[in-house]
Order: sequence, then structure tokens, then C-alpha cells
Amino acid sequence: MSFSLPDGSKFFISTGVAAALTVSGLSNANPAVATSTAHGLLAGDEILLYSGWEDANESVFRVASPAANTFAVSGLDTTDTQWFPAGTGTGTAAKISGWQEIQQLTNVAASGGDAQFATVELLSRRNAIQIPTRFNATSLTLTMADDPNLAGYQALQSASRGLKQRAFKLLLAGGGTAYGFGYVALNEMPQLNKGQVNTVTASLSLTGRFIRYSS
Repeated sequence: MSFSLPDGSKFFISTGVAAALTVSGLSNANPAVATSTAHGLLAGDEILLYSGWEDANESVFRVASPAANTFAVSGLDTTDTQWFPAGTGTGTAAKISGWQEIQQLTNVAASGGDAQFATVELLSRRNAIQIPTRFNATSLTLTMADDPNLAGYQALQSASRGLKQRAFKLLLAGGGTAYGFGYVALNEMPQLNKGQVNTVTASLSLTGRFIRYSS
């Protein structure tokens, strides 16, 4: 039995992405192996993957086992050909070249991501059944002490005003790293409560999957 506490966790958003590399092939394997001629990526590099497969598209993964023209996409299991049809996962991969920590966070709250169901009521059954159909959109809300002079605030502000997408990285205090990618929206109006520090909030609306690693 083990428990995790949030104290000491750190949150980052991307500040740069290298030129996109063509992924001419993506295998059905665990982990999936990408074919990309002379990609130059190293083990542990963090990449933003665009793929014809919905469950791999607009998501952040780590590189493993790089060779001259191939690399494994750590954390991506594509063995189920119903959701990862063979030969249709091609796209691009781009190395994330920089991260900016979001300083003075007081809370990170997640919402969405829960399953939706179709309810089936058969005449021959007294009990209805539910079949999972899809998942609701996932978003994160960051609450942080208000200071527009901080680099993290300015990075969020720039992305928000430009209606830009950014990758994010969450380093969990108990061990583990999580990634996501989506739109950033910063509410620049601070919340003022007597006896408390002023705070602002920013939301990140994921367009791809939330990817988590144990270390």
C-alpha cells in the first residue's frame, strides 16, 4: 500500500518545439516503433506526436531505443488493430526543445475525462445495461499566486493571447511524470480575497491523451 501527496510537485509548459520529423511508419507493437529517416532523436527525448491514430495524435511521448532510422514510442501500445489500424498511424514527431516552470502554483485541478455511456433497456431484462461510448473532454485548471513579472505567468499569457496550443509536463512529488497537449487560456483578472494572496487561474484544454510515466 502506498500513498501520494502533491506537496513538491512541479508544473511546466513547453516554450519551444523543433522542426517536425516525418514519421513514415508506425508499427502495431508495445511500444510502437516509428520509422523516421535520420531523425537524430535520443533516448528520453520528449516528442509531440501527430498521427493518423486518434489515440496517439496530439500527445506527448518519450523516445526509447533509438536507431539510425527508427525509434520506439515509449508508453504507446498499438497492438489493438481495431483502434490502431495497420498502416494508418503515419504523421510527424517533433522534439520539445524547452520547458518553462509555472511558479507559485497553489492548486492543479482536473476535470472531465470521465466515460459516457449508452443505456440499453431490453424488454426481456428487468435491469438496464450501460455500454461505454466515449470520454468527455479533459481540462486542467491551474491556480497560482498573481505575479505578472514571473516567466511562467508570461509564458501562459503569451500562449493564451495567441490562442496557442502548448505541451505540459507535471513532475509528481511522489515520483512519476505526466504529459499533455492542448489550448491555454489565462484569466488575467486576479481574485482578491481578504486575508489571502491574490490569485489568477489558467486552464489547459487537452486535445490529445493524458500520458503518464512511473518515473
